[in-house]
Amino acid sequence: MKSIKTILAAILFLISFISHAQPNAGGAKFKVTGKVIEKSTNLPLEYSTITLKSTTNPNSVFGGITNNKGEFSIDVASGNYNIVIEFISFQPNEINNKSITQNTNLGTIILDEGAKQLDEVIIRAEKTTVEIKLDKKVYNVGNDLMVKGGTVSDILDNIPSVSVDVEGNVSLRGNENVKILIDGRPSNAISVTDALRLIPADAIDKVEVITNPSARYDAEGGGGILNIILKKGKNQGLNGTLIANTGYPENHGLSGTLNFKGEEFNLFTTQGYSYRNSPGNSFTNSRYLNDDNSTRDYMYENRENERLNKSYNGNFGFDWFLSKSLTWTNTLNYRKSSGNNIDDVFQDYYDVDFIYDYTRNRVNEEDSKSENIEFSTNFTKKFKKDGHKLTVDGSFSSNTDNNIALITDSTNNSAIVATDNTLNNQEQSRNLIQADYVLPIGKNTQFEAGYLGNFIRNITDYSVIRNGIPFPQFTNTLEYKEKVNALYTQFGTKFNKLSMLYGLRWEDSNIDVNQLATNDFNNKKYNNFFPSAFFTYEISETSDVSLSYSKRIQRPRGRQLNPFNNLSSNVNIFIGNPDLDPAFTDAFDLGFLKKWSKITFNTSMYFNITNDSFQFVRRPNGDFQDGIPVIISTPINLAKEYRTGFEFTLNYSPYKWWKLNSNFNFFYNETDGDFSYIDNNGDEIIQNFDNKATSWFARLTSKINLPYKIDWQTNMTYNGSQRTAQGKNLGVFAMNLAFSKDVFKEKATISLNVSDLLNSRKRISETYLPGQVDSYGEFQWRERQITLSFTYRFNVKKNEREKPRNGNGGDDGGDFQG
Repeated sequence: MKSIKTILAAILFLISFISHAQPNAGGAKFKVTGKVIEKSTNLPLEYSTITLKSTTNPNSVFGGITNNKGEFSIDVASGNYNIVIEFISFQPNEINNKSITQNTNLGTIILDEGAKQLDEVIIRAEKTTVEIKLDKKVYNVGNDLMVKGGTVSDILDNIPSVSVDVEGNVSLRGNENVKILIDGRPSNAISVTDALRLIPADAIDKVEVITNPSARYDAEGGGGILNIILKKGKNQGLNGTLIANTGYPENHGLSGTLNFKGEEFNLFTTQGYSYRNSPGNSFTNSRYLNDDNSTRDYMYENRENERLNKSYNGNFGFDWFLSKSLTWTNTLNYRKSSGNNIDDVFQDYYDVDFIYDYTRNRVNEEDSKSENIEFSTNFTKKFKKDGHKLTVDGSFSSNTDNNIALITDSTNNSAIVATDNTLNNQEQSRNLIQADYVLPIGKNTQFEAGYLGNFIRNITDYSVIRNGIPFPQFTNTLEYKEKVNALYTQFGTKFNKLSMLYGLRWEDSNIDVNQLATNDFNNKKYNNFFPSAFFTYEISETSDVSLSYSKRIQRPRGRQLNPFNNLSSNVNIFIGNPDLDPAFTDAFDLGFLKKWSKITFNTSMYFNITNDSFQFVRRPNGDFQDGIPVIISTPINLAKEYRTGFEFTLNYSPYKWWKLNSNFNFFYNETDGDFSYIDNNGDEIIQNFDNKATSWFARLTSKINLPYKIDWQTNMTYNGSQRTAQGKNLGVFAMNLAFSKDVFKEKATISLNVSDLLNSRKRISETYLPGQVDSYGEFQWRERQITLSFTYRFNVKKNEREKPRNGNGGDDGGDFQG
């Protein structure tokens, strides 16, 4: 690792030097040119560094980097120089005491991968590395063994501070109010959770974790933002990757990336097909209560799920280098999937003495189809000054989801009680226009400004036909329209060791929620300012402390708003609330970073105050099914929610062959508010939702390099228990295991991973409603999964060598580093 530190230090020195060094006054100037290539493939090495140090004057230093052809041209004063040509993971090439008295061509310079250095870099590239910036953390996914053959959801569940529950819901530091972006833009899918399960993990380059977003970003997401950046071609010439996987339960897939980069164009495509079966199960044991909380009777519900999904995911795009400073990027994405979900529910009924009465069987057979198409375009104009640029983005998409289900309801004497046909069709269109301008001012100051227009229209057509007769209680067409226009500006500067970033964002929202079947039209208009501020103080070269603030918004959407939604169970029914208001959050964060030779420690304390936060309540609706009260679950706005906590991430490398990464998060959550409703007797029932709860989760990842170039990775997580206003969620432990080995001279990799080794990844909950129900339930969305994958690379090394290109979603030029 010492050699890598030396190279990195040299590169940082060069960057600083190139920006500020002055040539010898009055001396003759000559051009030093050449080309750098890789020995094993003869491919050009873009971004190689060339350093020329005078043998007589240590202050006379010149330098430069290679272009995409591996070529360089450096203006140098006359004299004698020691020349060093370097690239990370390659042995440097040195030319000593070279006399420069005229224009000089050094010819083709070949760099070779040294065995010791290469081993170190491969170890580094194989783990998920992190780059810490002023307002975000960037996790380079690399070749994480845990996600081979998986999806984006699997990647997110391996990122520190991020967790994915058994239903696929994503939370950041325990907060589910997270905004998901893909390549810097909102996901165009109707269901973000479903979209994350469709995109293969191998299509992902890196994930940006933004716990406290600045004004540059969309103000939505009270818990923060996750920006998922897809892979795009970087290497010169023709290169690509082919990945095949198989597993049990059925998990078969074939995907590939292909890229061709020339002088004026860069063409890239990703294509993939998957066939997945995700069996799951759940049970809920309920004891129904009288008004005095004595037992009335029991109902035990057991559920088995078989979810089969076939999906295609593909894109095609090109970068057109109109000039050295202007790039035009166009990408067409297309996703299509079809699924079959069989939900087999058994309800066993018992009397007050727990003597068995009868069994009801509900079978829900659902067929679903989804199709999504998106066209995105980007112009990036770079000006002469480093970091000065203008980007203009457009994204236009349409998405359709069609779900048809047949629900049969029978008792254990095989007599059909009821047959329900449900139809749930959704159509969504989204148009997004965005412009961002970045202007560096001097050495340590930067100004930013931009505009975002986000326009959404979603129509949900839901209907139920029971025994051939329309069921109006569950039949409706919901139209949702959202128009958001936003302006922002930011100013960042640095004084000595203090970096500051101030921002202000203004968003104008115009929301329509229309229930067409009942002619109930709701319009909500509001505009708000969203300030942000970030401060970072560099205590030393190895440690710094930061303080940040931002204001956020969480708009209700989808099933949260639709009052006609779900009938998979006849006694536990979820309905949306079309009158939900947005929730606003004030977020504060205090962070500390410290680096040692083998340890990196990053910790933060955070505090959020949310007004009108969303909470889910359960209440009887007055209906009964065979004497069992129907329980409705619905979201409401409560008065306030307070969330505070602290987390830390610790990276430790005790040995060259062993790396540990741990993440711990502890948080305290307090809600303050009351909910009232009128029961079937006409009485007002008031539920007090004042609640104080603590919870925590921990993740530990270990990676060991075994003999014969076999890598072994273990991932363990524990989600602590948490009290809710109406019960408790119990703690859950889970473990993943993975092995990999390189073959064919590191051009290919074989990986075996086991997701949920102990088959323990479940949601376990207790619910208690006085005078109504006392229940215990366990829900497992996906059972243990075993996956074997094979990856083959051509004209591209296992460790991604090149600097990522700027473009959609990268945000490279707009990051103020101070």
